[in-house]
Amino acid sequence: MKKPQKPKPWREILDKAGEEAVKLLEDGEIEAFITKSNRSYLHWDELRYREIPKKANSELVWVMMKVMRQGKQRLLKFGGMQFRYSLQDEVSQKLHILDISAGGSLESGSKFIDLKGMDRYIINSLMEEAIASSQLEGAATTRKVAKKMLRENKKPRNYSEQMIVNGYTTMRKISELKDTKMTIDLLLDLHRSITEDTLKDKMDEGRFRDSNEVVVMDDEKGVIYHTPPNHQKLKDLMEEFCEFASEDSKEFIHPIIKAIMLHFLIGYIHPFNDGNGRTARAIFYWYVLTRDYWLFEFMPISRIILKSKTQYGMAYLYTETDDNDLTYFINYNLDSIGKALEDMKAYLTRKQNEQTESLKLIDSAKDINLRQADILKTFMKRPDEHVTINEIETMYNVAYQTARTDLLNLAKLGYLEKIPYKNKFIFTLKKQNAPKKQT
Repeated sequence: MKKPQKPKPWREILDKAGEEAVKLLEDGEIEAFITKSNRSYLHWDELRYREIPKKANSELVWVMMKVMRQGKQRLLKFGGMQFRYSLQDEVSQKLHILDISAGGSLESGSKFIDLKGMDRYIINSLMEEAIASSQLEGAATTRKVAKKMLRENKKPRNYSEQMIVNGYTTMRKISELKDTKMTIDLLLDLHRSITEDTLKDKMDEGRFRDSNEVVVMDDEKGVIYHTPPNHQKLKDLMEEFCEFASEDSKEFIHPIIKAIMLHFLIGYIHPFNDGNGRTARAIFYWYVLTRDYWLFEFMPISRIILKSKTQYGMAYLYTETDDNDLTYFINYNLDSIGKALEDMKAYLTRKQNEQTESLKLIDSAKDINLRQADILKTFMKRPDEHVTINEIETMYNVAYQTARTDLLNLAKLGYLEKIPYKNKFIFTLKKQNAPKKQT
């Protein structure tokens, strides 16, 4: 990832250019270019490679872009620093969509959610988030292997699998902390949970860094991207962070915007020796869930971020290199959330259709309930795979005995085959007796 060029102080350029810069807005072509560039919220490092209208140059266009941004910007004062952010019309529209789709009462989202056994789909989303968030930080395990491990509740075999188990455990914990305020103890507990047995020094789990040796850098190229605040400031910074996370601000900040800010601040402050990224993304989920954006439990946003990892990193760097303008980070995250929302809608629509098929399956396969029909249909989609009782227990968030009863009943009815394997039973589809898919 290339470090973006930091622009020259725009006010100095404006003072030197004087009326020459202001006159740019009198040219319709240039004004249209500036407006379009601001709508895309280009950073200087992007603008300088663009073809500029002939009567202008990149620096003057940049100055007028900055001038036009000033009127829409709000300030966030934190830790003796000043951050800025702009809420463009497109941002307001995206937030409105999330307000009506992802927040409020359960009934308000009924057009997306109409599923029995919703816990199963939440479990799947939490797994996806844990896997992707860990892969962002270097976990070298495939999604398929990781999900199998989580479903079967297997003991992790290596560092990567331990990261994923920790992420999943932490995400489940966060789901139960919706009514809990952020405190130093809670923050340290979440970090401890997400880093257990994955750090070089176990003493670093659930502990703020006590040195300035931590930097964000490209180890291969030796490029330092970010130097966090002095560790001696951490106590005050993190106390302010907890207060900001738990209390309503004097000036209203939309909850999703605030969650993105909290995400950014953990990455910026880098309060831990390691695990900052995973902790930051976990804090984001904690905050939106405390503000009743319940649908986020179905939205593994890190899976979207993983597909655009470079842009994620650049959103941090654009903010830091342009007067701490958080708009870059906010825009990137809102785009990612929007994509996650669309993915979730498609996923739930697919599951609703599958549930309808399961109901039809009950008519042809007698003496089974809806969950057992869903289990059977899963076998039919993957006829060569096997599952264990523990896997069904995790997938459907049911008691071990319930999962055992489901599988034994399907085996008794002749749909599954029960096979002894290493002091337990595994179950596979008995193909000759499998009910035909209903149309």
